[in-house]
Amino acid sequence: MKRSSSESALLVRDGLPGWLLPVRAAAETVRPEQMSRFLPPAEGGRHSAVLLLFGEGADGPDLLLIERSSSLRSHAGQVSFPGGALDPVDGDPQGEGPVAAALREAAEETGLDPEGVQVFATLPALYIPVSDFVVTPVLGWWRRESPVAPVDPGETGAVFRVPLAELTDPARRGRYRHPSGFSGPAFEVADRVVWGFTAGVIDRMLHHSGLELPWDSSRAVELV
Repeated sequence: MKRSSSESALLVRDGLPGWLLPVRAAAETVRPEQMSRFLPPAEGGRHSAVLLLFGEGADGPDLLLIERSSSLRSHAGQVSFPGGALDPVDGDPQGEGPVAAALREAAEETGLDPEGVQVFATLPALYIPVSDFVVTPVLGWWRRESPVAPVDPGETGAVFRVPLAELTDPARRGRYRHPSGFSGPAFEVADRVVWGFTAGVIDRMLHHSGLELPWDSSRAVELV
């Protein structure tokens, strides 16, 4: 999908640390079908966006994740990227809307300062059939970090950073099988299991950026 001029104006490619360059290159060249077998319908779908925010923490390069509140009616306690549905204020879903929504939702969920985030790429929009969400992953570099924590405990149970070294560790990788019969990649990090859409995006990102290490895809990870 060709990126619109309005979206392009929000992206700043240069000035990234060297370890992020393969991620940027992958984001700019990967095709939708290389990311997922679930692709957006020609029309319809609920437009949303998530933020993949990369930073450099005490343990090296990392990725910001959240844990949804255990009191939520759907996806309670599940690990995810910050993000959510586009609002009218965010703008055109085919243009600047996903970037604006990803930053807005991340600020509302974690308290981060969007001014400190350099958005450098977007991934192709993907589809979550069960919820009818058309999701655009937005990639950012945490150039000027700000404190983060759950803003509304009723929505967000935890905010945490996961080192890329843990996400690429073969001993922490495997596959889960959902009671529905669906299976997919999973990561055991920060005393949590990352699975579902979030794990799928991380899995494909690591693979196409060349950061992936050989891992045992037959290893089973239990959902808790």
